[in-house]
Amino acid sequence: MTATSHSTTEPTPVKPLLHASNLSKSVLLGEQRIDIIKGIDIDIKAGEFTVIMGKSGSGKSTLLGLLAGLDYPDSGEVWLNGQNLTQLSEDDLAQKRQQDMGFVFQSFHLLPTLTVAENIAFPLDIARRPDAARVEELLTAVGLTHRRNSLPHQLSGGEQQRTALARALVARPKIIFADEPTGNLDEQNAQQVMTLLLELQQQSGTALVVVTHDPALTEHADQVVVIQDGLVEERNAKPSPAALA
Repeated sequence: MTATSHSTTEPTPVKPLLHASNLSKSVLLGEQRIDIIKGIDIDIKAGEFTVIMGKSGSGKSTLLGLLAGLDYPDSGEVWLNGQNLTQLSEDDLAQKRQQDMGFVFQSFHLLPTLTVAENIAFPLDIARRPDAARVEELLTAVGLTHRRNSLPHQLSGGEQQRTALARALVARPKIIFADEPTGNLDEQNAQQVMTLLLELQQQSGTALVVVTHDPALTEHADQVVVIQDGLVEERNAKPSPAALA
C-alpha cells in the first residue's frame, strides 16, 4: 500500500487596487528646488480604508494628488486597477477619474448654480450615463431628499459636504479620495459626516483614502500612513501624538 502525497499550493496574493512606487515630487521656488515627496511606496486594496496623516507641510495632500492622478510625479509610478496613471495623457486621466474615482474636498466644490440633486447627478451627466434612481438612492442615504431643489448657498456646511459625499459615490467608483473632508465643519457636523462617509464606503465596498488631522479616524482605518518631510514615518500603526503635532 503506497502513501498518497498531498501537495500544497500557496494562495495567490491579491493585487492591490492602487499601487504606487518610488513617488517623488518637487517644486521650484525661485532658484531653489524643494523636495515635497521623496520616494514613497504605498498599496491600497479594494474596499480598504486608508488614512494619511502628518503635520502641516509634511506632503500628505501632495501625495493624495499624485495617487489620484491630479498631478504627475517627477519620478515613480501609480497604478490604479491595472492601469499606469503616470503614462496617461491629461484627457485619458480625466476619463479615468470619471470611471474609477470619487473626490471629497475640504471646501465642498459644489457647482453654485446647480441644485443638490443636480450636483449629485453631475458625474453621471458628464459621462452621459444619467441614472435618476441612483441619485434618488443617494439623496435618501445622505438625508437630503427634502433639500433636492436647494442651491448650495442655501445649505449648511454639513449639508454641503453630505451633498459632496453623494456626488463622490454616485458613479460607483472603485476608490474615493478625501482631502480634509471635515476641515470646514464644526465638531458635531464633522463627526456626522465622517460616520456617514464610512457607512457609505463600507456598504459600497469602495476603497477610501482620507487625508486628515483627526487621529480618531485611525481607530476605523485598515491602514494608517504617517508622512513626515515627504517620507513615510509610520505605517499600519496608531500614530504617536508627536508625529501629528
